[in-house]
Amino acid sequence: MPHRYNGQAYSPAGDKGRYVLPPAFRKVVKESSGGSKTLCLAVHDRYNCLIGFGLSHTEGFDEQIEKEEERAVRRNEDFDADARAAQLYGFEQVPFDDSGRFIMPETFRDLDLAGDGLYFHGSGKFFMVWKPEELEAMGSEFRGAKASCKAQMAKLAAKGGKK
Repeated sequence: MPHRYNGQAYSPAGDKGRYVLPPAFRKVVKESSGGSKTLCLAVHDRYNCLIGFGLSHTEGFDEQIEKEEERAVRRNEDFDADARAAQLYGFEQVPFDDSGRFIMPETFRDLDLAGDGLYFHGSGKFFMVWKPEELEAMGSEFRGAKASCKAQMAKLAAKGGKK
């Protein structure tokens, strides 16, 4: 049975570039990674955000590349299987502790994909990890995620937490 990610959460940045993988996501990542506490993070191929998943998600990458290539051929579009493989397999494996704390890899900080906080949004096979400012710049198709992000941040601020 494939692992699925749903729900939303916000994590403020801690000291030394640490964030907390929310409990609902943490549980699925751990199950998907065969019990190891290994979070996989990669740059989304279309949006200015990250995606997160467990190790088992990589098992479908070769099939995904083949399907995308077949679709491109049918549409008479260019497709670079090597570039797509580099995107898919270019993820970073990030350890997290029992509380879900992990250190954001410098690669993603250098790409300005991590800031004062991160918004996690379930997307089925993976979850999106957004800087709230980047999410806010997205179109109306993300209005639900934007509203959820604002609500999560307000909830944390009401409890006296960092934004």
